[in-house]
Parts: sequence; structure tokens; C-alpha cells
Amino acid sequence: MKVYDPFENFLTTFNKAADYLGLGKDERDRVAYPERQVEVSLRVRMDDGSVKTFEGYRVQHNSARGPYKGGIRYHEKADINEVRALSAWMSIKCAVADIPYGGGKGGIKVDPSKLSEGELERLTRAYADAIYPVVGPYTDIPAPDVNTNGKIMGWFCDEYSKLNHSFTPAVVTGKPISIGGSLGREEATGLGVVIAAKTMLSNFGVEIKGKKVAVQGNGNVGSVASKYFAKEGCVIVAASDISGAVFDESGLDGELLRKMAVERKLLSEYPLGKGGKFVPGKDGNQALITCDTDILVPAALENQIDAENAGDVKAKYVIEAANGPTTAEADEILEKRGVIVVPDILANCGGVVVSYFEWSQNLNRYYFSEEEINERLAHKMKAAVNNVYGICKKYDCSLRMGAYITAVSKINEAAKMLGR
Repeated sequence: MKVYDPFENFLTTFNKAADYLGLGKDERDRVAYPERQVEVSLRVRMDDGSVKTFEGYRVQHNSARGPYKGGIRYHEKADINEVRALSAWMSIKCAVADIPYGGGKGGIKVDPSKLSEGELERLTRAYADAIYPVVGPYTDIPAPDVNTNGKIMGWFCDEYSKLNHSFTPAVVTGKPISIGGSLGREEATGLGVVIAAKTMLSNFGVEIKGKKVAVQGNGNVGSVASKYFAKEGCVIVAASDISGAVFDESGLDGELLRKMAVERKLLSEYPLGKGGKFVPGKDGNQALITCDTDILVPAALENQIDAENAGDVKAKYVIEAANGPTTAEADEILEKRGVIVVPDILANCGGVVVSYFEWSQNLNRYYFSEEEINERLAHKMKAAVNNVYGICKKYDCSLRMGAYITAVSKINEAAKMLGR
């Protein structure tokens, strides 16, 4: 399989949007490239007394519209180029969602499954120590991402607060409720995916109820999406995780998929009925991408839909719950085939929207109920989707291009007003 450069994927789409807007080289350069890249070496004492060194990264893409915002991922394949691309997508995503942030992203090259909880905590604190000079409530606000969670954000918050000599909950979002986390944050991204899908389909005059849905990735985002798609009356015909994929034309149980994710159970353990089947490993995930469904929801990692399988996608709608799940080449193939792609920077921005709510609550020391959070989330998601749809009609372009045009114009205008 061809190896794709995620930052080159970003630049390809970005430059197309810049063409629509008629931007010159200087205007492109001030939006396209990161403002700061930080690489750190993290020396961590392991449980056996040895010391290991891990590579860490933080990329701050653009601050024209506000503080940098973006998650921290712990993954054995994390590298500076991946983090650079993810930070750029965060700038675009925050502008599309119309929240006052720029984009940032962090990562550590590590397989967290091979670390004890104590080692993981020491790694997190070492990372917080290393990037302390470039993060803060008004500078750069990290959050959970792949293989990180509220507990890890709590450790990061505590370490930063010690260095700052003051409890500083607004330095990170995605925290446990007991230390300033927001109600509704855990399910925000997955719920936002479903709101985006329902709103976009309604723009096309299509009812979401009764549609077949396949969800690749049964993690926090994918499992929540399955749960809420099922609540909307959809039929979950397939779901997958690292163990493989489960298929059932009569429908999988959305609540059970979510429960298994929370309990960290693999889908190889899913109790299938007579009409169901399980396909193990990568074969299962590939089979899911090309299965017979109305809506395909890639909610795993980058580059899952590529030039090799895009031609076999049977779904009419692709709702990108993961970051960068479709390569630039695949995007062109899907567009030519008439497949409607609701891009990641629009479909999965629910997480950063509620992260913004959490940050605002921390700064103001005033907290909303979960019902209020979900109402505000729905309002933001619907407004973003409808705005992008309107831009697409104006420029006669794809939804991805409409989202990029929306974001790039906002970021460029803010940079101009700041004199950058």
C-alpha cells in the first residue's frame, strides 16, 4: 500500500481552496505553514529502574483567531509530520466551527499498552514539563486524542499547575468532571458526527431514519456515533476495531457497541446472531469500508480510504469521524463517483466545540448542565454544517472544499487584520 504524507494531503486541499479565493503566495504561506514546531526528548524512569527516552512533539499551526488548540496522541507511529498535519487540520476545524481558536497538536512516539500506569504518568508529567514554556490557558490548550484520556489530562493539568504555582484547569480540556471537566465532553465528538450527518442529509432532502450505517473504529468516537445513529433509527450493519469487523444486516446493537468500548472489550467478543459474521483483522476493516451501506463512518486512523479502495466504496455518504481518513487521491475518486463526503474538519468538530465550552467554563468558574452543553453543541454543529453547505452552493464545489474555503477565508482575514 502506498505511504501517504498527511501534511502534503493537507496542502493539496488547502491550495485548491486558496485558488478559489484567489490568494497570492504570501497569503498562502501565512496560513499554510506552522508558526512553531517543538521536539522534545523525554527521559522516563521505568518500573524496573532503567531509563528510557521517548520522542515528543508539539506543533502550533496558527494563532490568528485565538490560542492554539489540539489534542495529544500517544502512538508508536507518531512523528513530527503527522503532528504537523493534524495541527493544520485543527486550525481549519476551529475556523469551520466558528470558535476562537487556532490549531495545535501534540504527540509522543510510544506504545502506551506496553507501559504500566506509573510509567504512563511519569511520561505524561515529563511531557508537561518539557512543553510548559509554550502552553497555557491563553496560549495553547491541549486535549485528549488517540490513546489519551481524561486521567492523562488530569496528570498534565496537575504538573502544569505545580510549575505555574496555581491550580490551572483551563490549561487542558477533556479533564475528569471532578477537576473542571465539562459534562457532555466524553460523547461530544461522536454525538456531533451524528448531528452533522443528520443536518447535512436534510439539506439534500434525505431522511436519516432507516439508513444503513457502517462504522469503522469502535473507540470513543465510533462507539458513541453508533449509539446515536441507532437512536436516530438507523441500522448499524457493520462495526470494527483492531480485532476485525462484525457484520449483521438486521442491525447491531448501538448501546452494546458503546458498552463494549467503555469496557475495552474487542468486537471479536460481540455476541452475533444467526445472520451475523465476524471478519478478523485488517481484512475485516477493509471489508467494512466497501460493504453495502448507505452511510460509511471512518472513525479510526488516517488514510483508511485510499486510491486502492475508493472505487469500491458502496456508501452514498461518507461521514468522516476520524482525522484525515480519506487521502487526497481517494477524495477525487469519491467526488467523481458522486459519493458525498462530509469532511472531518466539519463532521468531527463536536469535540473541539465542547472543549471550547469546557475552557470557557474553567475561565469563568461557571458550569453548564449536560442538557445545556448538548443544546449548545447542536446549535454550533447545525450552524457550521448549514454554513458550509451554503458556501458549496455558492462556489459549486465539494463539501470538503466548501469547509476549507470557509476556514481559509476566516483565518486569512484575521491575519490581515492583525497585520501579519
